[in-house]
Parts: sequence; structure tokens; C-alpha cells
Amino acid sequence: MEISPAVADVRPTPWTGRFDGDGDEHRRWWQAVAPHTPDMAARGATEAVSRPAVVVGFRSDEGVRRNKGRIGAAAAPEAIRQALGPLAFHLDRDVFDAGDVVVEEGSLEAGQERAGRVISELLDAGKLTVLLGGGHETAFASYLGVAGSEAVTSGKRLGVLNLDAHFDLRDEPAPSSGTPFLQMARAEAAERRELNYAVVGISEPNNTRTLFNTADRLGVKYLLDEDCSAERVQEFVARFLDTVDVLYLTIDLDVLPASVAPGVSAPAAYGVPLPVISAVCKQLAASGKLLHLDVAELNPEFDIDSRTAKVAARLVNTLLA
Repeated sequence: MEISPAVADVRPTPWTGRFDGDGDEHRRWWQAVAPHTPDMAARGATEAVSRPAVVVGFRSDEGVRRNKGRIGAAAAPEAIRQALGPLAFHLDRDVFDAGDVVVEEGSLEAGQERAGRVISELLDAGKLTVLLGGGHETAFASYLGVAGSEAVTSGKRLGVLNLDAHFDLRDEPAPSSGTPFLQMARAEAAERRELNYAVVGISEPNNTRTLFNTADRLGVKYLLDEDCSAERVQEFVARFLDTVDVLYLTIDLDVLPASVAPGVSAPAAYGVPLPVISAVCKQLAASGKLLHLDVAELNPEFDIDSRTAKVAARLVNTLLA
């Protein structure tokens, strides 16, 4: 029996941006991104050298609500698209938009599963997938997609790198934006694997001793925000990359200082400088190991001059370059 392809809940709409002309020398993101449809699943790149990238939105506030954070992240996918649209397009890859998965009426777990199926199918079709959250519950949706892909089920070593001020290892009765990496650890254990998890940017005052103890018990590798010099981060990431075959990168925008990323659920009093985070993105893009990435915790309601959305767009652009 033929199985229908997984599709997002809401189909993509046209992107917009500044118009300077139709030629390649004038091209911006909004002119380059095309809708992705299920019948394109088996297609590779056209004239581009790198594998095609597919953007998927994850409209979710439910994890943040359960974690008692500031509601508004469900509007983030559209805000990031709007920030990406006007950027000049210098990428040597095709980029498609597959639309959004929408979490409604508290149905977080079902939404994560739907997003996971979409991601798995895109990965198995040879695409580089980009999930735009949503609160950091986005991460477990990403994990379901990555863990269900042929790259991981065939035995390749998976690494999860989180750029974040928080471990998000809470042990709670219901999944939330604070629980995804403990959920991942338990899911990996059920498959007789250990979660290979590393975090750059941990804020010691914003993580309890219980969370540090959980991280130590699970063998989590991490760098505190105060220790995130460019050299130390580069070395930390390089060592982590040596332990993996494929990488899932998740960026919680609250890893950045509040002056750079004010539009998040939990703005950072300290944070990791944007040049350091950008350098990590360049390092990962150059590694050849990046399988999937997501960006989480943008809250447009609390953003200033779309500052956080523009930072998110810049990082996505860097990772796909």
C-alpha cells in the first residue's frame, strides 16, 4: 500500500521583500525561495552545488505556556521569514518552503509528531532541513524527525548541539519548552543509545543545581556563558564534532545578550556575543556534518525593531551559506 507523504498543516505563502530587479545579481531571499510540494520529495538540486534546504515552520506556544514563559513564539516562523525575505541571496543551494505545522488547543505532542514526520521525509529525500520555532519545545519535534531519519537509523553517530542559556533538562509531568533534552535522553536510552548532547552558553544563575546534576549524570558537555571566548568555543565545538557523524543544531535565541535578542521568552542578562555565535554557525556549516537545524524562542511581541528576528535570519543565512 502506498503511504501518503507527510505534509505541513498550512501550505507556504509567497515571500516578500525589496525589489531591485529580476536578474541573479539582484536576487534576494524572497525571490529565491520556492514552495516545496510533496511531489518534489525525490528531487535534488538543480544547478546548485549544495544539497537543497527546506524551511518548515513550527507555530507553537504550548511548550512555553506549560513552562510558565512569555507567550508569543507561535508567531515566530512568519517573523523570521519576513526578516529573511529582503536579504541578498548569495547561497549556492536551492531553498524551498514547506509551510507550517500548527499546534492548537494544547496539542503539543501531536504537533511534534507531525513535524517530526515531515522532517524525516525531507531528510530521507536528501534535503537540509530548517525548522523555525516556536518555543524550545521545537527541539523535540526536530529530534523526532532526525532520530526517525535514515541517517540515524542506519547507525550514524548523532550529536545534538544546543546554543542556549538553559539546559532544558527539566523533569516535569508534561513536556514543555524546558524538557526537550531530557525527553531526547530517555528516547535514546529506549533505543539503547546515549544522547550525545552539548550546550554552548549556559547561564549558571539561570539553571538550578538539580539541572546541573542531571547534566552531569547524562554526560552533557557544556560551556558557561562567561567562558565563551571565541577561542574556547571554537575548540569546544571542534572536539564535539569529532565525536559525531551527523549533527542536529538547535539555537535558542536567548543564548544572546538581551541587547541583541530582546524578543525572547527569557532575555539573557549576560549572554554569548553575536560574533561568537556566528562563528560557531560558520564552523558547523563548513564541517559537512550538519543534518538539521532549528531556531527557537523568538517572541515577536517583545521584539524591538524586529531586532531578534533579524538576528535569527542572519544566523540561518550563515548556516546555509
